[in-house]
Amino acid sequence: MIEYLVYDVFTDTPFGGNQLAVFPDARNIPETDLQNIAFEFNFSEVTFVYPPKDPHHSARVRIFTPTSEIGFAGHPIIGTVIALGALGYPAPMVLELGVGPIACTLETGRAAFTTHVPLKILGHPKTELVANCLGLKPCDIETARHGPVQLTLGLPFVCVELTNSAALSNCAPQLNFIKEGAVLHPSGGDFALFVYVRAGQNMTSRMFAPLDNISEDPATGSASATLAAYLTGLEEEPQVFEYTQGEDMGRRSKITAKTTFDPPSVTITGQAVKIMQGDFILRERR
Repeated sequence: MIEYLVYDVFTDTPFGGNQLAVFPDARNIPETDLQNIAFEFNFSEVTFVYPPKDPHHSARVRIFTPTSEIGFAGHPIIGTVIALGALGYPAPMVLELGVGPIACTLETGRAAFTTHVPLKILGHPKTELVANCLGLKPCDIETARHGPVQLTLGLPFVCVELTNSAALSNCAPQLNFIKEGAVLHPSGGDFALFVYVRAGQNMTSRMFAPLDNISEDPATGSASATLAAYLTGLEEEPQVFEYTQGEDMGRRSKITAKTTFDPPSVTITGQAVKIMQGDFILRERR
């Protein structure tokens, strides 16, 4: 039996935020079972913790969605840092991820990580295609600041500003068009869509990645960081954004993104609540 913990991340309230399973010692889990375990939980992500390759770092962390391993994601980092802190890991921490080492802090129940990974623009999907993907009309997409743009800081998202909160609530992802988007923009993986409405520095957002078995994500720190980095580049000055996500799912989440402009960086901050713990039973396959 192998111990696991479950945290609700980017919330201070049980049953809010984004669920995360953490295996704080994954050394005895066979490599062939990692993806199966992630699929079994069917959360947006599961993390597996190992000793670091560099003894000056805190831990090596592998992140799995229900369908694949990924090198970077926001709520798995925040939740894993808070879980490790509760187990006695000293802060600050450096976690070894697929995108490289990430510096993390932990103070009074709030964790933060900073990424200096350069932002990459992967493409500019057509407004009509993106509207079809979301089950909206092209006029629901706001283009004054930017049109739909596919970006990555290690995990790709199509970032889309919408005109109002009604359009945000009316999103109804259409799988056939999302599949078309993934074919037209193959460098963007599963054509995940991060949509938002902006009021000054306050963002209300939703994220859909049905091709990765995530119909909707209640809190997406990596997408929040990616959009924050992009908007910082457009506005050419440091920014602080407050994201609210997951309200349409009944799992309200709060994410803070703070950026620098030159040199560029993004710091994501949030809380997490332990909600479950238990043992995963691995049996030999017949």
